[in-house]
Amino acid sequence: IAHIDKEKSILGAPHLKEEHVAVFACSMGDNPIHYRGHVKMMGAVQPFLSGAISKTVNMPEDASVEDIEQLHLESWKLGLKAVAIYRDNCKVAQPLSMAKKDDDKKDAEEEAVVSTPVEAVTQSIQAAAQAPVTRGTVREPMPKVRNSKTFSFRVADLHGYMIVGEYADGRPGELFISVAKIGSTLMGLMESFGRSISYGLQHGVPLKVYVKGLSGSSFAPAGITDDPDIRTANSIIDYIFKRLAKSYLSFDDQLELGIANIEDFMNDQQTSLVDKIENEKLQVPAVENQKADAKTPVEEAKIETNVVENKQKTVKDDQAPMCYNCGNQTQRSGSCYVCTSCGSTTGCS
Repeated sequence: IAHIDKEKSILGAPHLKEEHVAVFACSMGDNPIHYRGHVKMMGAVQPFLSGAISKTVNMPEDASVEDIEQLHLESWKLGLKAVAIYRDNCKVAQPLSMAKKDDDKKDAEEEAVVSTPVEAVTQSIQAAAQAPVTRGTVREPMPKVRNSKTFSFRVADLHGYMIVGEYADGRPGELFISVAKIGSTLMGLMESFGRSISYGLQHGVPLKVYVKGLSGSSFAPAGITDDPDIRTANSIIDYIFKRLAKSYLSFDDQLELGIANIEDFMNDQQTSLVDKIENEKLQVPAVENQKADAKTPVEEAKIETNVVENKQKTVKDDQAPMCYNCGNQTQRSGSCYVCTSCGSTTGCS
């Protein structure tokens, strides 16, 4: 044991006979077993196990691609269900490594004597740069004074408020949810849920991830809302994240997540066009002796906008009833209504 502590190897230990050296073979070092020995040991045990074996085959640094290929083929022939390999010195840091040899120690000592303080600092910096980096998250605290938005909402018969605190650049960083029925279990759950979402946002979790994972959650209370942008919600959670998406995500992200559609984009464009026309109309000077039947470019654009709006109104029927099955708004089909989400109808086939 004293010899191993000093030399980091069993080889050369006093009173160790040559025929006993193989007994102390290890997975790596000066007296290693062949890497095929790992595979043969697993092959001997595999018939007695219903699952696979978690055992890493240690391969030397000079192992070639062909050696690894042959090892996998042999593992398959022995009936192994899985095999994992590790090639020595193939990572910056590995859990099992051998100490330097004597020659390496002498070289390191000579370099330490010759090195100047500046060179020593340079070597330390290089060693730190090659060290493995531990990944982690850092919390971005909210500013002491910040802007916030308060949303009042109603889902079915439940009324509540949602307060979203923002960073200086407008990103959401905290969420508070307050619902009716003070002291109820639902209120406590909503408060805890809002706090957990706040911690995630402040630790770098994108809002898009939350919207993708939690929008569409379906449970009571669910039904019609008082939000003109979100007419129905499958649950409170569904409404909250759809509202956050509408307020803080780009239109492209909303399209990707199914929160918005092209019709919403067309409506926004038409609204912007009407506002632009109205502004131009205020700036255009009055022209005398203009023919009664002549139309200015502003009036013609407004007429075209009204035509598009009329067509849009014929396509979308806001007075259509809600689907009795899924709660989404139905569309008129003949004298009946059909749900485009689940396919249910109000009587027509």
